Order: sequence, then structure tokens, then C-alpha cells
Amino acid sequence: MREGMLPSTTDAGFLVDVEDWSEEIAEILAARLALQLTEAHWDIIRFMRAYYLQFNHLPNARLFTKAVENEFGKEKGNSRYLYRLFPDGPLKCACLIAGLPKPPSCI
Repeated sequence: MREGMLPSTTDAGFLVDVEDWSEEIAEILAARLALQLTEAHWDIIRFMRAYYLQFNHLPNARLFTKAVENEFGKEKGNSRYLYRLFPDGPLKCACLIAGLPKPPSCI
């Protein structure tokens, strides 16, 4: 998929419709953030999609880190690890790449 074929996004780059997401689109969104996705990124991205689709809301940054810890353990459920993966803000970047809405706690 070429970038010109990206579904509608907000001014901040988030997909307008969560249903428009695919892993191919996630790669394009990540490239816009200068991120090369690894399996570690995909773990968090897939987790966030599942979380959102199950609970129909997004956690704040603290609850996001705690939810990651509950799912993957302390090694991955901490700010240092998450910022290594998503230097521009773990919750914001993971949601953007996962095709989810902009978290309310992100400015």
C-alpha cells in the first residue's frame, strides 16, 4: 500500500475510523514517526488494539504501563522499556500506530 492510499486521518495523524486499520497501515503510520517496527513493538500495538476493542476506551499513561505489566511482566511493563520502543510517548505512539483514537490524556 502506498502512503497516498492511507485512510482518512486526523490532523494529528490518528486514523478517523478504527476499522480502517491493518498491519500494513500500521507500518506506514510507524514510518511517519521514523519507527521501524520490531516484534516488541507489535506486542504492544496488538495489546493496545485488543484492550481498546475489549473495553472501548483507552487508559491514561499510568494505567497503560500497569496494563502492559499485567500482560507481559515487569520487564516490559515499565516506562523505560516503553520509551525505548516509542520515544515520542508510548501511549500516544502505540495508539496512533494501532489505529486507535488519540488518548484523552495526550495533548
